[in-house]
Amino acid sequence: MKTNERLTEAYKHAKQMNIDETSKYIFFSDLHRGDDSISDEFARNQTLMVSALQYYYKNGYTYVEVGDGDELWEHSNFKHIRTAHTDVFTVLKEFYKDKRFIMLYGNHNIYLKSRHYVMMNYYFYYDEFTESEEELFVGLKPSEALRLSYTPTGQEILVIHGHQGDFLNDQCWFLSMIALRYFWKFMRLVGFRNPASPAKNQSKRHKIEKNFTKWIKKHNVMLICGHTHRLKFPHKDQLPYFNTGCCIHTKGITGIEIINGEIMLVQWRIHADLDGILRVKRMVIKEGLPIKDIHF
Repeated sequence: MKTNERLTEAYKHAKQMNIDETSKYIFFSDLHRGDDSISDEFARNQTLMVSALQYYYKNGYTYVEVGDGDELWEHSNFKHIRTAHTDVFTVLKEFYKDKRFIMLYGNHNIYLKSRHYVMMNYYFYYDEFTESEEELFVGLKPSEALRLSYTPTGQEILVIHGHQGDFLNDQCWFLSMIALRYFWKFMRLVGFRNPASPAKNQSKRHKIEKNFTKWIKKHNVMLICGHTHRLKFPHKDQLPYFNTGCCIHTKGITGIEIINGEIMLVQWRIHADLDGILRVKRMVIKEGLPIKDIHF
């Protein structure tokens, strides 16, 4: 019941935008950018992400980060994250300058609910090379949710991280954060799993997804989210629940694209060609599903 209430609340207060057949969007979630230490699961995929972002920037996409972009539970100081992943933030800055960057917050970067925190950490940064303060995302206003209205048909898509209603990661997020920062962060390195994480708990993940589909059926609104780290793309007889997957998997990064009025699931991986040269490759996992053909 709490999931229904939280999703409905987020839907009512979501940032609203119109899209049509000419719109281009890429949705990534759960990057968990860290400080480039041994616990930073995103570090191994930084090159992949930079290549993907450059592709989407060059081709006119709007980038939506669907929560948990920065790992603020483990790392209290954002400047270490920005310094560790300078190349990523350099591209994100270009998206932001062109007004093509939308940041949603999840449970692991829920600090972005605070305007003061965002202003103090994300507006400017100190560049050690120039020894001066430089602009980053001046005026950034992270949101909990994004509501997309497909103008040709009036259909709606709610984009949200997906922790809403997940007790340990929503109502009790502070206690879960303390446990991760001072205990599970280190236990994970020797193979133990954090029970609060749906990414490591199959039954918890299925429960969350079941609650999502109930909300979709009740409100007739499509849903794009992350949080569970499990990519999801509905079959023809299933309700329109889409999950971006995550960007910390050893096999690569996954995301959801909207282009030409269609939704598709993509993956970015590093492949070796016949000459043994490593190349970054974009693969379409699920072909485009026309938004107008989605029914409840």
